[in-house]
Amino acid sequence: MNMDYCLSGLKALLSIDSPSGFTDKAADYLIGELTALGYAPEKTRKGGVFCCLGGEGSPLVLMAHVDTLGGMISTIKPNGRITITPIGGLRAENCEAENCRIYSRFSGVYSGTLQLCNASIHVNGSYGEKLRTFETTEVVLDEPVKSADDVRALGIKAGDFVCFDPRTVITESGYIKSRFLDDKLSAAMLLALAKEIKDNNRTLKRKIYLHFTVYEEVGHGASASVPNDAEELISVDMGCVGDGLTCTEREVSICAKDSGGPYNYAVTTALVEAAKSVGAKYAVDVYPHYGSDVEASLRSGWDVRHGLIGAGVYASHGYERSHIEGVENTLKLLEAYVLD
Repeated sequence: MNMDYCLSGLKALLSIDSPSGFTDKAADYLIGELTALGYAPEKTRKGGVFCCLGGEGSPLVLMAHVDTLGGMISTIKPNGRITITPIGGLRAENCEAENCRIYSRFSGVYSGTLQLCNASIHVNGSYGEKLRTFETTEVVLDEPVKSADDVRALGIKAGDFVCFDPRTVITESGYIKSRFLDDKLSAAMLLALAKEIKDNNRTLKRKIYLHFTVYEEVGHGASASVPNDAEELISVDMGCVGDGLTCTEREVSICAKDSGGPYNYAVTTALVEAAKSVGAKYAVDVYPHYGSDVEASLRSGWDVRHGLIGAGVYASHGYERSHIEGVENTLKLLEAYVLD
């Protein structure tokens, strides 16, 4: 498939701030790309993007999410510093000293940095011992503010979104490093699949839908907007890499079980067979701390089969890393699974 298109789409998506609840611009980008490819995407009431790629029989929905971790202003402190509350599984330890953008609801965008309170090691004698939490860290605005009133005068209020820089880098050796590869990497891959189908007039084995969700990181992304004729859902999300697992960043991971329980046995078996049929490098793993969009669909009562795949991603929910070979192997598996 067109790897240049996939990576350019990834870079574009990563450049759009989109924590859960603040995803309209990311959804608009997807609608623009799918429309340009000749499809007829639509935005769901929740703000996600839904699109039929064509095909007949045994409808399959491929899901990826474009919402990310992020923060929201919870308190403006008397000294003009800002306390945030996390959106999704954001961790203060992974955000300390990171630059961020504060989206005022009505008065523009401001920059800042999340710092440990009393962040100078030359002043703070307990700097190294301090536990990093969202109570012990604060956003320092890049504005001359000295009080809460100064901050409010800028139009910044509680409830405004705080978005962290992705710091996207693709190395000459093929490593893809960025925040929020979970799950914008998979979203870019589904766009590449859609382009392959349209550009080369590929025949689909079955009816295929794409569903880009926007509340996965807070647990209810795919709880709605599942088509009534859907028989199978596959979440294309990040594959876990870490101690006790076999997947690497250069492979596609097929998840057999996660925190929500086992995935459908027949679907998992079929995914393994598809990977084998095209020589895609893969691993089957059990994820110890994980939940997916398709599980949200099942919990909402949808009677469907479900599966989970994704390119291997290291350091999830932090500064994440994958590899172009992992992307290629995931696309090979998707191609074998849905295209003749």
